[in-house]
Amino acid sequence: MAANDLQSRRVVVVDGCRTPFLRSGTAFSDLMAYDLGCLAVSGLVQRARLDPAAVDLLVMGTVLADPRTTNLGREVALGAGLPLSLPAYTVTIACISSLQSFICCLQAIQAGQAEVAIAAGAELLSDVPIRLRRPLRKRLIAAQKVKGLPGYLGLAKGLHLSDLLPELPAIAEFSTGEVMGENCERLTKRLGISRQEQDEYALLSHQRAAAATAEGHLARQIVPAYVPPFREPVTQDNGFRGDTTLEKLGQLKPVFDRRFGTVTAGNSSFLTDGAGAVLLMSEEAAARLGCRPLAYVRAASAAALDPQEELLLGPALTMPRALAAAGLELEEVQVIELHEAFAGQVLAVLRMLDDEEFCRQRLGRERPLGAVDLARLNAWGGSLSVGHPFGATGARLIMTCCDRLQQVKGRYGLVAACAAGAQGIGLVLEAA
Repeated sequence: MAANDLQSRRVVVVDGCRTPFLRSGTAFSDLMAYDLGCLAVSGLVQRARLDPAAVDLLVMGTVLADPRTTNLGREVALGAGLPLSLPAYTVTIACISSLQSFICCLQAIQAGQAEVAIAAGAELLSDVPIRLRRPLRKRLIAAQKVKGLPGYLGLAKGLHLSDLLPELPAIAEFSTGEVMGENCERLTKRLGISRQEQDEYALLSHQRAAAATAEGHLARQIVPAYVPPFREPVTQDNGFRGDTTLEKLGQLKPVFDRRFGTVTAGNSSFLTDGAGAVLLMSEEAAARLGCRPLAYVRAASAAALDPQEELLLGPALTMPRALAAAGLELEEVQVIELHEAFAGQVLAVLRMLDDEEFCRQRLGRERPLGAVDLARLNAWGGSLSVGHPFGATGARLIMTCCDRLQQVKGRYGLVAACAAGAQGIGLVLEAA
């Protein structure tokens, strides 16, 4: 899908909610992504006062799937009390997984295959699947057919001590062998984006998330989470650092290029646990069920780029294409929610949108899309500060866009994110 105007059958966003987004290794560390997904989906159904029997489809995004719940969507549908007859499935496209689940629901409604759908996502990075190495796995499988001590001893032949070490999930791009942070380092160097600029943007994100939390803007999104030992509910995100300063950020050492690098833990998103869910309906179903829409879905765009040189630049293509499909220009958009994998990635995308040569060569535009007004971008913080549970970030972007449109009484909102594999998704929403 390059870019589509979605006015033939209007689809509306009715509501959305999420768990608190918590730094991995904190209060959610003993749960499963399944638990978080159930919290978000059941919370959404209750908040919307929706009869579970009215839901026609649930699609769930996740990235590092637990082998016990490989079809997380179906397990969450069952665990959240939705009908046994409800079709539900799972999608994975790295950081845009729940944006993709949103598009799957959108397309199902557009095609007349559903009237009411839930697009969700969940990730628990506190407990990622860790495999045994292949030589040991092969022998364990073969052991099911072995009889007697000699047979088991025979399986041990050729096995090395290193084969007994665990195999951590790969964080590098399979196609290039490069981790995302290394790619961001090369991108920022190529574009001349300084450490100072990256730290300043990261500081802004943390300050905005802290302010939005203090002012109660994010509370409407969050379903309180009761976790063992069930003494007090978890009610807010815990990753933002409202007290950080440029001086503190400046003291952090580069992670991916230790001698000349500019990408640090302070200007990168952190490992996060959380889940989110968004309720979509056809306009007719919303009217029939008495649900007041938050926004109409005006346009959607997806893109894939060169993973070597453009890994993080997906939004530089999907944002202009989605706007063009909706017949809009950048200055007509009041709210922009852009995923913050790294501060350098955000700044690179903004630079490309205002670059005449890039927009002409890659988008066929006679002039750049334009400079993004930072006052309209991620005004309540972003993935750098609120957190980034891979499978759930897209759901947060959508609900934050809808909520901010309500707050500023804006008409149009733009949502976009990049993902591993050099892919991106962009959406245009119109306030109802």
